[in-house]
Amino acid sequence: MAAGLERIDKILAHLGFGTRKEVKRLLRAGGVRVDGRVVRDPGMKLDPARARLEVAGEVVVWQRHHHVMLYKPAGVVTATRDARHATVLDCLPASLARKDLLPVGRLDRDTEGLLLLTTDGALLHRLTHPRWKVPKVYYAELEQPARPEDAQAFAEGLVLSEGRCLPAELELLEDPRRVRLVLWEGRYHQVKRMFAARGNRVTYLKRLAVGPLELDPKLKPGEARALGAAGVARLYRAVGLEP
Repeated sequence: MAAGLERIDKILAHLGFGTRKEVKRLLRAGGVRVDGRVVRDPGMKLDPARARLEVAGEVVVWQRHHHVMLYKPAGVVTATRDARHATVLDCLPASLARKDLLPVGRLDRDTEGLLLLTTDGALLHRLTHPRWKVPKVYYAELEQPARPEDAQAFAEGLVLSEGRCLPAELELLEDPRRVRLVLWEGRYHQVKRMFAARGNRVTYLKRLAVGPLELDPKLKPGEARALGAAGVARLYRAVGLEP
């Protein structure tokens, strides 16, 4: 939602204070102040980028969009809802949880590592579409040692059932059963299928980075934090958008 004159109930719902119905109850209870005055009318219009907004005595900072970095643990699915398994949204603390957050790309249920979530559909599209050439960096452990020929095949673009992959960078680490991989696309089970096409199997997979953002080393599996202004700016610049 862009800044400008908006209904206060819509603004508060956008900021995560509940549904429009819940927000109206909050307003009627006198829990909201605008520029120091209690506001009870849900239809009151204001510019959230200019007004001083307080909810339950706390100043609320206006954000057009919300962005979260999650260290996705193994065992949860990259979805907003699932009838059988815990989802990445279930990992978020109440302070970060929002129904309109969407995962940027997809990590398999048994894959862990960096997962970004955002409310900005335009940013999500550019971060995931191959046209924008946003690199995704992975660390993988393999059943069999990788070979220099595998790195050459990845660089040339492996052929999967739906067609040829974009060229990828495969770096063999000191132990060739451990590799670093850079992709510029995100097909279904792509990393596992690429190694399977070379007669190998991935036993462990972790995403380390998306574009200019690396997984925060302070985060543990299942932990999340809001992206800071500098990280958000780098992310938008990487795909040619304005924050």
